Amino acid sequence: MRITMIGSGYVGLVSGACFADFGHTVVCVDKDERKIEALLQGSIPIFEPGLDTLVANNVKAGRLSFTTELSPAVAEADAVFIAVGTPSRRGDGHADLSYVFAASEEIARSLQGYTVIVDKSTVPVGTGDEVERIIREAAPDADFAVVSNPEFLREGAAIEDFKRPDRVVIGSEDPRALQLMRDIYRPLAIGRSPLVEMGRRAAELTKYAGNAFLATKITFINEIADLCEKVGANVQDVARGIGLDKRIGSKFLHAGPGYGGSCFPKDTLALLKTAQDYEAPQRIVEAVVAVNDNRKRAMGRKVIAACGGDVRDKTICVLGLTFKPNTDDMRDSPAIAVIQTLQDAGAKIHAHDPEGTEQAKKVLENVTYCDDPYVAMEGAAALVIVTEWDQFRALDLARARDLLDAPVLVDLRNIYPRERCEELGFTYCAIGR
Repeated sequence: MRITMIGSGYVGLVSGACFADFGHTVVCVDKDERKIEALLQGSIPIFEPGLDTLVANNVKAGRLSFTTELSPAVAEADAVFIAVGTPSRRGDGHADLSYVFAASEEIARSLQGYTVIVDKSTVPVGTGDEVERIIREAAPDADFAVVSNPEFLREGAAIEDFKRPDRVVIGSEDPRALQLMRDIYRPLAIGRSPLVEMGRRAAELTKYAGNAFLATKITFINEIADLCEKVGANVQDVARGIGLDKRIGSKFLHAGPGYGGSCFPKDTLALLKTAQDYEAPQRIVEAVVAVNDNRKRAMGRKVIAACGGDVRDKTICVLGLTFKPNTDDMRDSPAIAVIQTLQDAGAKIHAHDPEGTEQAKKVLENVTYCDDPYVAMEGAAALVIVTEWDQFRALDLARARDLLDAPVLVDLRNIYPRERCEELGFTYCAIGR
């Protein structure tokens, strides 16, 4: 199949490279000339394990290419995937669909022959209808169909998620479009990944409902962790006890500083705005958003309490800045609120992250960034683990203790055993334990 991917960001680049690896011919389009030039030179603009090799192999094989020219890429395509950003719109929190609609207008001017237009971007219910209207109005005689095909990629594990998905959701009632989508995803069907076909609006809502449910699980276990601290229970025991129930499952039951990233914050907010528009309130999701927002700064206050209630003019070492390991994504990372809370209380911040420093510099000011975690620890009043990178799971704790000005370890990801830390002389503070 000939596939054009509009948008060469996280979703577009990963999806395009994986489709090419299946044997399809893929053209990734982006208006950002610097991004395309970098990709043509073999430079990957995001950090995702294995993506550089995947892109290089498929470029070399002639199945994957990059361009800023949308028109010829669309004209030759069997399917055109829209994979542009849908950030929260300033002022009201609705998903900003301006990039999706602009792409739709450009696509309309370039269509030749039957083409399936695929919404890969995360979009609110009814967006496919509007995309179809825009294209039909601009090109009345065009032969096309609009399909919803939401992505379910986890940053840090996106290639595995694309190639071995729990399911592929395809939203359309058009028989020709459905058959073409089956042909595109046939390599996955051979591996028995289910293709779940449904109406276009149901597919659009499935993405938001899935993310809202996962955000709810995270927030639920975080609140249970707070209760565990009050009653003297261990949240990890509770999470295992309920997670072994197949109706609940163990995933997303790891207590921590709250969720962040490019999806959960904006998607839960967009779902709430859609619910308001349709007068169908989502009270549970409303509570999830409010609790998670408050939790991040509460984690900063937790660090202050561990330091005796005062961090003014003290240095705090923060390990982990990205919202999760194996990515350089800082969007809505809990580390931002934790650090800003500490700074508001007068603390000085020394920070280290294996991949996120350059992105962190764009959102955090007055932070001393260190290339080595032990350098960041020197003279600090506390060591705070915010993101559970593998490099932080086996720190030389004795060395860390000797480097710190005070042996305080605030483990916001519960990666160390309390007994071991206290044996080494640390004042140990965790989540729900």
